[in-house]
Amino acid sequence: MPARRVVTGRSQEPRKRFAEELKSLRTERGLSLRKLGEVAGWDWSLFSKMEKGETLGGPEVVQALDQYYGTGRMLLALWEPAVGDPTQFKERYRRYMTLEAEAMSLWYYALGAVPGLLQTPAYARTFLATSGMDGEELTAQVEARIGRRELLTGDDAPPFRAILSETVLRTALPDLTAWREQLEHLLTMGERRNITIQVMPHAAGPHALTTTDVMFLRLTDGRPVAWVETGHSGDLVEEPAAVERLQLLYDRVRDLALSPADSRKFIMWNLEEASCEPSA
Repeated sequence: MPARRVVTGRSQEPRKRFAEELKSLRTERGLSLRKLGEVAGWDWSLFSKMEKGETLGGPEVVQALDQYYGTGRMLLALWEPAVGDPTQFKERYRRYMTLEAEAMSLWYYALGAVPGLLQTPAYARTFLATSGMDGEELTAQVEARIGRRELLTGDDAPPFRAILSETVLRTALPDLTAWREQLEHLLTMGERRNITIQVMPHAAGPHALTTTDVMFLRLTDGRPVAWVETGHSGDLVEEPAAVERLQLLYDRVRDLALSPADSRKFIMWNLEEASCEPSA
C-alpha cells in the first residue's frame, strides 16, 4: 500500500487543489507533459488542460494517473469533490445543454434512470424530487426537462440511440400507473425512425460502463464530445483522445446489448408485469 502523501500549502478550492496536485506529481518526477502522455497512454494536451484547471478529465484518466504515480486513490479522492462542486457543475452542464440543442446525433448509456429526453412528466417529477426539490422550483425543472423532448420530435430531429441498463426497467415508480405510462412512452418513442432503444441485460455481466452514465453528442463540425455522470456529479469531456476511449467502451456495451427488436419485447414484458400489479 503506498505511503500516505502529506500535502501542505495547497489551495482549498477543490478544482484548483486537484490541478495543483497533478502538476506537483509530474514535476517532482521530472516529466514533461509529452513524456507523461507517452508513459500514461493519453494525449499530453489533456494533462495540460487538467493542470490548468480547464478540464477535470474523466474517472478513467484519474485512475490511470493514480496507478502510474502509485498514489492509491488519492487523485481520485481529490477529483471527486472537484467534479461535484456545484458552481462548476452548473457551468459545465449549461454548456452541455447548449451543445445538446445543436447536436447532429446523440447516443446515450443510462445506468439507473430513464434518460431525460425520454421521460414522462410524472417520471421527471418523481426523479427530480429525490434531490430535494419541491414547489415552484420542482415544477420549473420538470417543465424544462419535458421541453427538451422536442429535440427528438421536431422536423429535423437528430438520430438518438439510448442503451438502458436493465436496472432502469427494474426500478419502477411508486405510482404504478405513472410507471406504466413511462414504459408505454418508451415503446412509443422507440417507434420513431430517428430513435433506437436497446436494453443492456444483467445477464451480460459486468462491463466497461457498469458505474457510468454517458451521453455522446456529434456537433455540427463533426466533432464528438461526451457528458459523463457518476453519482451526483458530471463532467463535459471534449479532449479527442478521451472521447474516443469512451466511445470504444460504449461500442463494447452496444455489442452486448439486446437488439432493438428484443429490447422492445423486454420493455413490453416489463409493461405486462406492471399491468398485473394493482396500482398504489
